Amino acid sequence: MIAADSLPTLILAIRDWARELGFADAGVAHLDLGADLAHLQGWLARGEHGGMEYMARDPAQRADPSLLRPGTLSVISLRMDYRVDSLDEARAHLADGDAAYIARYALGRDYHRTMRGRLLKLGRKLDDVIGQHGYRVLTDSAPALEKALARNARLGWIGKNTLLLNRQAGSLFFLGEIYTDLLLPPSVLEPVTDLCGSCSACLTICPTQAFTAPYRLDARRCISYLTIEHHGAIPLELRPLIGNRIFGCDDCQLVCPWNRYARLSSEPDFAPRNGLDSAKLIELFAWSEAQWLAKTEGMALRRAGYPRWLRNIAVALGNAPRSAATVAALNARRAFDDEVVREHVLWALERQLS
Repeated sequence: MIAADSLPTLILAIRDWARELGFADAGVAHLDLGADLAHLQGWLARGEHGGMEYMARDPAQRADPSLLRPGTLSVISLRMDYRVDSLDEARAHLADGDAAYIARYALGRDYHRTMRGRLLKLGRKLDDVIGQHGYRVLTDSAPALEKALARNARLGWIGKNTLLLNRQAGSLFFLGEIYTDLLLPPSVLEPVTDLCGSCSACLTICPTQAFTAPYRLDARRCISYLTIEHHGAIPLELRPLIGNRIFGCDDCQLVCPWNRYARLSSEPDFAPRNGLDSAKLIELFAWSEAQWLAKTEGMALRRAGYPRWLRNIAVALGNAPRSAATVAALNARRAFDDEVVREHVLWALERQLS
């Protein structure tokens, strides 16, 4: 048992250890998530989770950490910066219709691997200092309301774009948690209020108008969902709106005023690999599956799978400036053995040749 008078010192030490491991900050979340569960249930009832059926499995478990890990008394929430280039550089790449835009979080090593390793190290550090204790680390890897927990730990507020925002760091960071049977006091950080104010830039910039209201996102229209989570054909009416985004979307972050303060990451794992921060669509469309597997090893891009990778690039090529080189690249994939890919290639060819 930890003496009550030593707990504040322990919390400060946890923040220091977290920073030594590359985290930007850490806090202890209070576990009152009732309002967040109601928000989740409303989102599910409206069907706005699309094909993400895993989101509908036992929502109560997400809102009660003790159901996910029995014995949990506290949740330590942590964030790690991932910004790899300037907002202007990202915007310029997005504006180049021949370029392949990949969400900036996915340009380097899969964050799940990096975050999990650091969280486990922090858990072991706690073991060394206070003795063995029960805990489980999460990196978007189990049913949890991680943004709500981070908000409760005073790491930021949930903005109108449904992302966690921090006034000193914007939103370009990952979240992770340690569910522990230690009874820790709530965060020692300063209270956080919603500072979105009257700003609606993120709502209006969304290419597909996926925000149905402030703080509400319809995943079925979200480009991140369509290019990563969605299987099968992308709805025809949404394809022209996807532009050159082939994996994820950063628009609502690139326009957010708070991301002026987003910090460049010093984590080598998150540095762009294989020139993907400046790659052209035609170049990536020509990758064989063997090349794709080799060049995306250990990256979050693997989540889409090779056929969806080609599907997404075909859509982007259909939206690209008309050129003979683009038509030739698409024709080279007309006989690809995946029906969904072929259908998107034909749609793109029709766009290029019309």
